[in-house]
Amino acid sequence: MTEKIGNVVLDMTYYPGEDHYSDGDIEDELLQVAMEHEEEEFPKIIAERKSWPFFYHLSPFRTNIIDWLPFKKTDRVLEIGSGCGAITGALAKRVGSVTCIDLSKKRSLVNAYRNKKQDNITIMVGNFKDIEPHLSCDYDYVLLIGVFEYGRAYIGGETPYEDFMSICNRHRKDSGRLVIAIENKFGLKYWAGCREDHLGTYFTGIEGYHTGGVARTFTRRGLEEILHKTGISEYAFYYPYPDYKFPTTVYSDEYMPKKGELSNNLRNFDRDRVLLFDEKQVFDQVIEEGEFPLFSNSYLLLIGKKPQTVYAKFSNDRAKAWAIRTLIHKSAAGTFLVEKQPNDKEANAHIVHTYQAYEALSKRYEGTKIRMNECKRTPQSIVFPFCQGRTLEELLDERLDEQDAEGFRKLIEEYMHWLSYNEEANVSNIDFIFPNILVDGDTWHVIDYEWTFDRTVPAKDIAFRAFYNYLLGGEGRKACEELLMQDVLHLTEEEKQQAIQDEQDFQHYVTGDRASVSAMRELIGFKAYGLSGMEAYCVYAAAKYVSQVFYDYGEGFSQENSILIHDCFTEEKDVHFTVDVPKGVKQIRIDPCSYRCAVTVKDIAAGEQHFAKDNMAVNGVWANENCVIFDTEDPNLVFACEGADRLDVTLEVAELPKSLTATLIEAVTPKGNGLKRFFH
Repeated sequence: MTEKIGNVVLDMTYYPGEDHYSDGDIEDELLQVAMEHEEEEFPKIIAERKSWPFFYHLSPFRTNIIDWLPFKKTDRVLEIGSGCGAITGALAKRVGSVTCIDLSKKRSLVNAYRNKKQDNITIMVGNFKDIEPHLSCDYDYVLLIGVFEYGRAYIGGETPYEDFMSICNRHRKDSGRLVIAIENKFGLKYWAGCREDHLGTYFTGIEGYHTGGVARTFTRRGLEEILHKTGISEYAFYYPYPDYKFPTTVYSDEYMPKKGELSNNLRNFDRDRVLLFDEKQVFDQVIEEGEFPLFSNSYLLLIGKKPQTVYAKFSNDRAKAWAIRTLIHKSAAGTFLVEKQPNDKEANAHIVHTYQAYEALSKRYEGTKIRMNECKRTPQSIVFPFCQGRTLEELLDERLDEQDAEGFRKLIEEYMHWLSYNEEANVSNIDFIFPNILVDGDTWHVIDYEWTFDRTVPAKDIAFRAFYNYLLGGEGRKACEELLMQDVLHLTEEEKQQAIQDEQDFQHYVTGDRASVSAMRELIGFKAYGLSGMEAYCVYAAAKYVSQVFYDYGEGFSQENSILIHDCFTEEKDVHFTVDVPKGVKQIRIDPCSYRCAVTVKDIAAGEQHFAKDNMAVNGVWANENCVIFDTEDPNLVFACEGADRLDVTLEVAELPKSLTATLIEAVTPKGNGLKRFFH
């Protein structure tokens, strides 16, 4: 039972008749976009919608996780859990055929419509357990991207993850590869204050999922235990950064990150988060201690023969004319080769321009210690030898950490010297920034010069780019801001702001009409709350969101006979507390807060008696049977309760500005007819 959407085959043979999971109305909206728009329009739609589901399901950056793999046009690929087709189209353009499996018909329709021009995609809709026995066992690639964590739901049983891995692994040919992308439950971002991706709660994975939930992520050790139990011995781990959903870089055991590289850590597109520490600084320590595999935010586990590529960096967060990727390959002899490839044919000219920049810059710096990394052209890319050394960025960070101001200044002075050297050559590399300079003994290797112009760009402008981007890389670098911006560049505040605007204009030129990944985080709008701000708020809230209960033993109310009720507010408005009432109390007064407010009495019970408008005195105005408006910073509710032994209170407290309070009180007085307008 099949149907075709464009050129895509939709196989409904195993579909149970209804979708058993859904994200709701958003899937209908995604389907409408897929039906009515071409993929080239998606980036604009994503930026307009400012929606996490749209960004997650439709963004072209999702394919980075697989774009570096060495697919061939003859390959047969099985994609398990293909969803809305985030990577299906990219696969179809590079391989012979793609067979997709997904339980959701709605999501499969999104996949089919967005890829309807591809004639090598078959989407099988239904339960994996029903479809799996009918699959062949000779796929070149079997992919589980963000799927393995749901092994319990896919397979069930006593050992769902071992069984899931074994079943998926048997469908690849002997020379094929099984590729699994999954979060690391010990990923540094979760320690630093990101919520667990699947449950949306803090520290759930770190705490071992003791509160339940269908999904499970693993550490590297946890995944290796599963591999051992399933008898798989040929595998390799890769480390997508910042994570596998939108990676900008993929590291490996053969090529680990260096200190200073992992500074792009604010990636909470889907939820608010807290910032418990500076992840860049902690990553630097993790790298120094050799523990990066333990704390990498995500893993890409590749079962089968390792590819030659050991590193990938994606610079495709740009207009198509500039979108490229950088790969590092390791030969059988153990030597490294760097390759830059266009992301699409539109960027071919940019690759050629980079080769031309190599030739021009080599002439400018001929006979000096500044060496352009040697560039050679291939039919579809440019290649470079792998340079040894430490980045200038790393050396500057080291001087900062050691509080070596003189050493820091000397490096900056030398940098400025070479930045100004032979300016009359009329060729300028505005990418002459600290991460792109490798220092090896007395030689400075420039490893990136793609943004080179056939004109003189003032050294001061290029230096600003280098300094500005360096300062953005972590809080610890702010200590040198005055030195760089004022002592070296002599910038006034007005000049600095203009330079920042120029840099932002250049970034807009590079990204074109599409919103960058960083910009999408701002557009979607989820916040990152710093620890110092949270501490300050807690002090503020502890003083503000407090109720007080007074007891009258027959001599009136007094501070001495009262108790403060802390931690009784939730969401700054809902008040609930229960307290024991001492013997001999004749009256109780509740001060719900210390500001003007409207209080809705949901329930006040003392012993067996409940209190409301007819048996309670207030120093406010009743708006209706349950709500009181208080035009005072000392609101209170008073009632007699002789003999009660327990007080249970549930209120809703809404803070009111003074002007609105007066308006509301006027509206509910007998001469006004505004009661219905404001409260009904």
